[in-house]
Amino acid sequence: MVIISVDLGKARTGLAICDKTGFLASPLETIFEYNEEKLIDKICVTAKENKAELIVVGLPKNMDGSEGESAKNARAFAQKLSEKSGIKTTMQDERGTTITAHNYLSEQDVRGKKRKKAVDTVAASIILQNYLDSLKGENNG
Repeated sequence: MVIISVDLGKARTGLAICDKTGFLASPLETIFEYNEEKLIDKICVTAKENKAELIVVGLPKNMDGSEGESAKNARAFAQKLSEKSGIKTTMQDERGTTITAHNYLSEQDVRGKKRKKAVDTVAASIILQNYLDSLKGENNG
C-alpha cells in the first residue's frame, strides 16, 4: 500500500512516502504554504499523483502524552484532508521527530538553508517509518 505522511507546520509542511511494500519511508517534498485550504489542495494533488491509499498525519502530543491545541488542530486538518482527497487518514504520534530529524541532519553535516529545507521531509519520513514499524509490530504480535 502506498502511504504518504504529513509533518504539518505553520509555514512548511513535510511529506514522505513509502512504496507498495510498506518497508521504507522516504522524503518526498516540502510544501511552503500558510493557507490551510491551499495546503490541503496541494497535498491532495501529491497524494493522487503518487496513488496514495492512506495518509498518515503527525499528531503533536505533549511530552506527557496529553493532547493540546496543536493536536486538536492536526486532527481537524486530517479530517478535512480525508474529506477533500477521498483518502483515509490516520494519526501517528510525532513526539521527538523534529529533534530526531535535526540529529540525523547533523550527522549528515547538513547545515543552514539546506537543513531548513530538509528537516520537514525528514521528520515526515520518521513519522511514516514509525507508523510502518508499528504495523510490523501488530503483524508480529
